[in-house]
Amino acid sequence: MKILNISMLAGVLMLAACDKTLEEKQVSFDVSSAKTNGQTSDSFTEKDTIVYQFNGNPDVITFFSGAIGQRYEFKDRTSAKGVPQLTFSTIRATGTQTNSLQLLVSSDFNGVVAKSKTIQGVVTQDTAATMDNITKANWTDISSRATWSTGTTTAVSSGVIDLSDFDKGAPVFIAFKYTATAGTIQNKWTISALSLNNVLPDNTVYTQANFAAPNQSITNYGVNTPGLGWLSTYDVAKNANRYRWVYSAGIAAAGTLVITGATSAGAATAGAESWAIMGPVDLRKVSPDAGLPIKDINKLINSYPVAPMYTEGKYKVTFVASNNTVNGSSSVVRQLPITITKP
Repeated sequence: MKILNISMLAGVLMLAACDKTLEEKQVSFDVSSAKTNGQTSDSFTEKDTIVYQFNGNPDVITFFSGAIGQRYEFKDRTSAKGVPQLTFSTIRATGTQTNSLQLLVSSDFNGVVAKSKTIQGVVTQDTAATMDNITKANWTDISSRATWSTGTTTAVSSGVIDLSDFDKGAPVFIAFKYTATAGTIQNKWTISALSLNNVLPDNTVYTQANFAAPNQSITNYGVNTPGLGWLSTYDVAKNANRYRWVYSAGIAAAGTLVITGATSAGAATAGAESWAIMGPVDLRKVSPDAGLPIKDINKLINSYPVAPMYTEGKYKVTFVASNNTVNGSSSVVRQLPITITKP
């Protein structure tokens, strides 16, 4: 019995010892900034390499430089009020019909009504119900804010279109509406180089939409966000020849929206109306800033040199150090103000 008790006691002690190895490890970590000659400093020039010197050996270290896209205070920010700006280019290749293309914005369009969805995520729309939603929505015509092609073969930039008056904290839809009349050659329109940006007061620019494919992503400062696709639809009663927008997916500005009406007067047996709609778009959307992982549990580093990367100004550099176990994690945040001057 005594032997059994001793064995049980030993087992309990072993379990306790094993359990202790899994307890949270408190982080011991400090950091200072220095020049390459080892002199501690918080003031550097644009050409200086900054050496961050560490005291302690945490499992993980993440570095936020304080530059745009790497600011610790914005690591969880997903919304910020700025100036929403839309730009695109157009080519009108055929036809001389006037007012055949409009730019419209709505905040109450109820979107696509789907019949079914494939495993690839392609929506089969209920066209009649979707067109009913388009008809019921309030659309503001802002065509006059854009510069349009008048028939040249060279793409014409729309200029910067300010959408601030639509920024009311709710998503919006942006549409190109094509119309054509019977009896004469109908216009062919190509839209390219589209970009919708949220420009903040500090002049940072967040791209919210462009002509990337719906399953591609838009990159802002290293953080990926889903791209936005385009809905192409029309009412057969207003478009007997079924002319529709064709969306060519690309990367960044490489994609296009194209619609081709009747290419001869004889073929223009009916008028046409066709819509291309993007959204819903949150005009205040931004990507969270991201830190750079510079150490994991398998690495030991005593310093971290940063090559010249800053322009003149003041920055708040942040290091997040953490220890992690299956039972939890412990972390500390260390911040250093640095000043960058001209050489």
